Amino acid sequence: MKNLIKYLTIFFCTFIVFLSCTEKKDIIPAAPSEPIVDKNWRFEATPVWQDDFTGTNVDATKWTFETGGNGWGNNELQYYTGGANSTITGGNLVITAKKESLQNRDYTSSRMITRGKGDWLYGRFEVRAKLPKGRGTWPAIWLLSSNNAYGDWPASGEIDIMEHVGYSPNNVHATIHTSAYNGQRGTQKSAVKFIADATDQFHIYRIDWTPFAVRAFIDGTQYFEYTNNNTSYTAWPFNKPFFLILNTAVGGNWGGVQGVDNTIFPATLEIDYVKVFKMIP
Repeated sequence: MKNLIKYLTIFFCTFIVFLSCTEKKDIIPAAPSEPIVDKNWRFEATPVWQDDFTGTNVDATKWTFETGGNGWGNNELQYYTGGANSTITGGNLVITAKKESLQNRDYTSSRMITRGKGDWLYGRFEVRAKLPKGRGTWPAIWLLSSNNAYGDWPASGEIDIMEHVGYSPNNVHATIHTSAYNGQRGTQKSAVKFIADATDQFHIYRIDWTPFAVRAFIDGTQYFEYTNNNTSYTAWPFNKPFFLILNTAVGGNWGGVQGVDNTIFPATLEIDYVKVFKMIP
């Protein structure tokens, strides 16, 4: 009898504790994630980082040259040199794509990055540039994740401030790539703007990147917006630092769709300045 009373007492106490815990669970709601709203962020008036290319050589404290001829994930045809294709001329950076053989490639060019020397989370990125002429060129001004926090491309994101393909000389593109939206799947988010003299005159290519959106502009006119849908990194990996890239590719999956005109070389991407403005919290 004593054992029965003992077991009944244990059962009763356990049942009371169970009810108590169940009741607490029911009355404590799950905390919803805070929605991302546009707070109309502004940017500082003075650049936090810039290069006006006023010296005689590319500033090694700001830029690193990426080298190689492995196709760069896009079946590109050029070999990127360690600076032989990038010069400072008349206050401009000149990236020159050439028809010449190097390391089993028939073209050379240059690809410059700021990784480890300029990495930013949010901001205004402004580049004044004149684009190269000719079928087969593929210049770009763009951003990639500094540490690939969400994995290899496209998981950690890409922001294309300006892309241009020589066979479509009057069209300039802004694009984002993520796990959910990318070129491999044909789901990338992008916009195109007609610029009749993109290869003859300098224009200001810009993106404003905030926690709410990535917006693209040419000469101050907005033509693209991609907003944060507050789901996951698959749609918005743009909450980590990114670095800047300047390059001119030859051929490739997009630039080489209509082949390469070998009479156009040397072809030059000219950049007057690069400026990065800090977002004001």
